[in-house]
Amino acid sequence: MRPLLSPDQARELDRATQERGTSADTLMERAGRVLARAALDLTGGGYGRRAVLVCGPGNNGGDGFAAARHLAREGMRVTVVLVEPDRAPAGPAASNLARLSEADVRVRHWSTSTTPVELARADVAIDAILGTGFRGEPEGAYAEAIDALNDAPAPVAAADIPSGVDGATGAAGTAVAADVTITFGAEKAGLVLFPGAALAGFVEIADIGFAPEEVPRGLGVIEAADVAAVWPARSEESHKRSSGVVLVIAGSRDMTGAPRLVARAAARVGAGLVQVAAPTSALPAIQAGLVGATFLALPETEDGTLAPGAIEALKEHLEGADAVAIGPGLGRHPDTDGTVRDLVQAHTVPTVVDADALNAFEGRVGALITNRSGIVLTPHAGEASRLLGVPAGQIDADRVGSVRALANHAEAVALLKGRRTAIAEPAGKTRINETGTPVLATGGTGDVLTGVIAGLLARGTSSLDAASAGAFVHGIAGRLAGEELGEGTTAEDLVELLPAAVEEVLAPW
Repeated sequence: MRPLLSPDQARELDRATQERGTSADTLMERAGRVLARAALDLTGGGYGRRAVLVCGPGNNGGDGFAAARHLAREGMRVTVVLVEPDRAPAGPAASNLARLSEADVRVRHWSTSTTPVELARADVAIDAILGTGFRGEPEGAYAEAIDALNDAPAPVAAADIPSGVDGATGAAGTAVAADVTITFGAEKAGLVLFPGAALAGFVEIADIGFAPEEVPRGLGVIEAADVAAVWPARSEESHKRSSGVVLVIAGSRDMTGAPRLVARAAARVGAGLVQVAAPTSALPAIQAGLVGATFLALPETEDGTLAPGAIEALKEHLEGADAVAIGPGLGRHPDTDGTVRDLVQAHTVPTVVDADALNAFEGRVGALITNRSGIVLTPHAGEASRLLGVPAGQIDADRVGSVRALANHAEAVALLKGRRTAIAEPAGKTRINETGTPVLATGGTGDVLTGVIAGLLARGTSSLDAASAGAFVHGIAGRLAGEELGEGTTAEDLVELLPAAVEEVLAPW
């Protein structure tokens, strides 16, 4: 798991490292050195080239001051532009600013008339205006300096994070669009979450002396090795029931495709047996497009959705299942909503709760608490907003905070779909998945993810690991489908490429 830091954690890591004997001046000197090296890489060398460093008054600016000195020693003509509308540099930043006179570095104050001219002549620019702790919208000279960097023709290297990007959420209004970001010690969450991820360019994690054991591990990016470590393996004695039985409770008269996608995805990740339970009138269409599953007709409402009698009809099948997937295509009806809520509470089988099953708990997130492990919620932002009673825009504005809130309120593992899937457990451990592609933005791909997670649960994978590994492999399958089929990729194509995605992840291990 590749660790990610929040701004508070970054500050704490800095403090802990200083307590272990590495001074703030030393850390800043090291940061300046690696930042200068990045600028030299962008220009192909130092002699005869120009660098302009736009620096704020804080420690981020101090890293820029240190970098300026190193660039001057490499033969560059260096100008530092100081943006300090509200305060003067202090501490190590002030010391590094004072040392620039020794290195023949020109220091200028921000000016709307002269700074753009300086930037227009530069071979490389460095953004060291605002650090990871910045939140909100840059104003005044800060906003003007950011705009000037974005307008400059030279490539831009950002110190720790592009200025204007929220280090915790990735939120950004007026922000630097960097070509390269050199982040110190460990990656910041805002560099992985959008839109910050789109503004960071190539991200390099630079070691400046933070002790590895001091780096917090509560938030991280899922990597292939993490998935390979938890992916279930069949023994020589395996048979279909020992490989996991998935019960899919999904579909309605008007929505028969979703259960097929869930069932096929569960089978494609190795579930030994898939059973599909659906309202009676929906079953013929579901059966016609699905081979290898078994089926159960359930009582239905006048609208062809799940009716209360389904609970009794499902009792025996629930006892024989290793995992349940409930929700896709169920539709909305008062009787159906009530039946879903009762079903989630009526058994102890690990369960993926998705789509209309989540909508059944709108405004009742506490009713999802079952006093058992094994529940995985898989909402998109709209469904999460209905569960938590907040606007959907607020969900996407802080995906990590939102998924953690949902996991805590429901006392279950929560997976928030979208650009950068976020996964959290109630204890606070949170993971981000980077795999995937825009071709996944099409109908049915969420149903496929539900099936993948249910298949892994049925094979004995824990809730957090099933959600994490499922999201990772689902994204790989999306990438493979996009490479092969482009914009015409459908959810059915995604299902077919799941085995190839699993092979890609597991083959190196």
